[in-house]
Parts: sequence; C-alpha cells; structure tokens
Amino acid sequence: MSGSSQSSPNPFPPQPVESKDIIVDHSKSTWMRLYVPTTALNGGVASKKLPLVVYFHAGGFTTGSVDCPLFNASCILIALKINVVVASPSYRIAPQNKLPAAYEDGVEAVEWIKNNSEEDEWLKSCADLSNVFLMGIGAGGNVAYNVGLRFAEEVLTPLSIRGLILDYPLFSGEELFPSELGHVDVTDWKFCLPDGADRDHEYSNPMVGAGPDNMEKIKRSGWKVMVIGGRALIDRHRDVAKLLKEKGVDVVERFNGEDAFASVRSIIYSSAP
Repeated sequence: MSGSSQSSPNPFPPQPVESKDIIVDHSKSTWMRLYVPTTALNGGVASKKLPLVVYFHAGGFTTGSVDCPLFNASCILIALKINVVVASPSYRIAPQNKLPAAYEDGVEAVEWIKNNSEEDEWLKSCADLSNVFLMGIGAGGNVAYNVGLRFAEEVLTPLSIRGLILDYPLFSGEELFPSELGHVDVTDWKFCLPDGADRDHEYSNPMVGAGPDNMEKIKRSGWKVMVIGGRALIDRHRDVAKLLKEKGVDVVERFNGEDAFASVRSIIYSSAP
C-alpha cells in the first residue's frame, strides 16, 4: 500500500468521478477526500442530490491512508457503481495513536460534514445528507462500526445516518473460531488496543462487554446494517450478524463472495426518506 494518488478536481481528459481534498483538523493532520460522480457536478442526468457514503480505509489500524492508490480506486468505484457522493476521512494510526484515536477522528470527520455542509459547494449541491451511510473495509469496517455507535440515537441535523456497511470488518477475540485456526492474525492487537487490553476488549470484540447493549442502540436508531464477510474471519462475521439480528437490527448478509455493489446500492437507495 505504498505510494499515493492525487485528487482530481479538474480532470483532463474528463474522468467519471472527480475528487478534492479537505483539511479536517490541522493539529492532528487529519483530512478527507470527497468524490463526486462527474455527471452530478456537470448538471447531467444525475444532477439530483446523491446519498453520501462516509468510507473508512483498511490497513489493520497500523498502515494505509486515504490516498493509497488501492483505496482511492475503491472510492472512485463506489461513487461510480453505486452513484453516491463518497467522503473518505483519514484517521490516526497505531502504534503512535492507539484506539480510540481512529474512532475519534472518524467522529470528527462526520461532525465536520455536518457543520460545513452549507459552506462546501460539493456537499451543498450534490450530497443528500438525509441519506448517509458509514462504510468501511477491514479495519475501516471496525472504525465505521465504532464511529456509528458514537452517533446512534443522536440527532445530527441536517445529517441523518441511515445505516452501516461493514465490508470484511476487522474484529477479533481471545477465543479463536474454527475458520481462524491455522491463519495468522495480520493485526497485532497489542499495538492497537489501549494499554493492558486483550482481544476481548469491546473495540476488537463487539460480542462482549457493552457490545450487545451497543447493538440495541443501533436497533433503536432504526439503521440497516450490511455485513460482507468471508475468508478466515467468516465465523466472526456470521456471529456479529447473528447477534445484530437477535437484537432486532435489520441486517443483510453477504458471505458468498458475490458482487455486493447491487446489494449496497439497493440498501442505500431504499433508505431514502
């Protein structure tokens, strides 16, 4: 995940998705990249306001960045395939900044969107803030989940979160599931979690401690949750989805490796007020 990709506010030749970078907090060096389908900016067929996806990148909490070519390409694809505005915030990484630093930065990014939606021209003209989803892949799925918990049951007018899309979310636990046996845990959690915590901390294991009560907050918020999972973590993904459903959350599962874009688009657009 080396290298970086520049934003493209005025692409030449024209690109299907335009992007620009925004500083969120100078003191923390946190920032955010906005992606908008070109047709929305150009007043074409898609000139109506589009749902907003706040997307958190992967990297095991210790690496990765918004401008990594892989994650930049993913955001372009999401904006294009699902026809949404994407806001991809940076967040501080471990071991220099252990959790909950990443969650705090995610919360601050969402609040920046809320507070600056009338000042930023792209958000004002293109983003439907009444239909917002938090999404992330890998460690970013964990961040999306925990940032979502901070806003569950809160009023964020004019911004309204409608749900979470957790793409292979990075969760763990002290007891290994069958699918995890024989696989190396790519995340060394001792570098990410608060000092003295093990993998059964609620940041890494949403099934323990306050985790089940947190899921009830999601239910009371009326959010939809999509869990996309597989590989070594599929048992953990299934258990998280199962407990969410037991708590009354509207959950969609995608564990068969199928292309999830159509399902994600369906959830997002069916959630419009």
